[in-house]
Amino acid sequence: MKMQRRQFRIGELAKQLNVEKYVVRFWEKEFNFKSTRSAGKQRFYNEKDLETFLYIKELLYEKGYTITGAKKQLKDKGTIILKEDTVFGSSLTTLETPNNLPKLIESSNLLEQLIALRAHLIKLQQLL
Repeated sequence: MKMQRRQFRIGELAKQLNVEKYVVRFWEKEFNFKSTRSAGKQRFYNEKDLETFLYIKELLYEKGYTITGAKKQLKDKGTIILKEDTVFGSSLTTLETPNNLPKLIESSNLLEQLIALRAHLIKLQQLL
């Protein structure tokens, strides 16, 4: 007897990831991810899909990668096959220390504005 793999609907997957369903749909589109669909076009995901989305979330939320950078990481890891014409730009954004900032941000005034904006966004996120 074959053991069936556990499958998730989009709502269950979003709950496991602690994100909204629209975020899963957005990542699915951005990362060219093909979910399994039922005859009624309902999305289904398995454990491997959950691991991939957890990795995407880690790259974006914890490690500070941009979508483009996360795509490159996934491609390098061989997690997702991307279209050949995909162009990659910057891969990591962070505002923790000036030494870790991209060289494009050299103006201290701009840096101060970005840090203030980041702090404001964090406060807004906490309110949600």
